[in-house]
Amino acid sequence: MHSVAILLGGQAMRFGGRDKSALVVDGRTILDRQRAELSSLSGDILLVGGDMAVVARAFQASGSPVRTIADLIPGCGPLGGVHAALTEARGDAVFVVACDMPYVTAALGAFLLGLARDADLVVPRTERGYHPLCAVYTRACLAPIARRLEARRLALKDLVADADLRARVVTAEEIGRFGECDRLLANVNTPAEYAGLVGTDALHGHRR
Repeated sequence: MHSVAILLGGQAMRFGGRDKSALVVDGRTILDRQRAELSSLSGDILLVGGDMAVVARAFQASGSPVRTIADLIPGCGPLGGVHAALTEARGDAVFVVACDMPYVTAALGAFLLGLARDADLVVPRTERGYHPLCAVYTRACLAPIARRLEARRLALKDLVADADLRARVVTAEEIGRFGECDRLLANVNTPAEYAGLVGTDALHGHRR
């Protein structure tokens, strides 16, 4: 069995503190787009951190399975979110996605989860670097993550090089089987990025 975790946490300082999961892309919030896609991957969907009461109500209204959990060790960024997800997940492998990624697909998630049969973590890498917030983590990651949290070494991408873990790096060519890499892995960090994303959708008439 595997689980899906959507990381809601963070103060979105570069976005004026707004809830990025509630941003609308092509007529739907990012969180709703993720719900529609990722509910087919697992019956165990976790919402980690953030204003969980608000998003839980949105999921429950849609009829999707959902559990809300808080970071077990607050203030540790995405690494703390992955730690909480792995601790609470019912599955042995967890597909982790940031809440500001509107175009991630179930097909890509299923592919990454399949690779986790022979790895402890599965992470895409493109010319922009690693994408640890669209990746799969297994329970084997828990102890290394706990050590890093204790030492306050919080960079999630550094987990790929941990000597105690078998990392499977997924190339841009592999990701390209499921669509355009930059689109699949797009996230919204700033208002300018959001404007560019929405503008691109309007220009090309993308519909989901």
